[in-house]
Amino acid sequence: MQELIEQLNELEAKLTSLDDAMYRGGVRNAKRLAEELLKKERETICNAFSDARHGAVESRWTAEEYFEEIFKTK
Repeated sequence: MQELIEQLNELEAKLTSLDDAMYRGGVRNAKRLAEELLKKERETICNAFSDARHGAVESRWTAEEYFEEIFKTK
């Protein structure tokens, strides 16, 4: 997510003309959303680390199963 934010920053810096104003606004909005997702991702990862550290992770789960449960990718 951090890499996406960096790419959006680079793209925004290249959009300098008045003709790019609407596009620049879209890039700024995308960057804001990515920053929100980065905060959520950080919180989830920190919680997962804490769970593992304190033995709250079910030992019957593989790392992939734990990921699927925590991130609800399906």
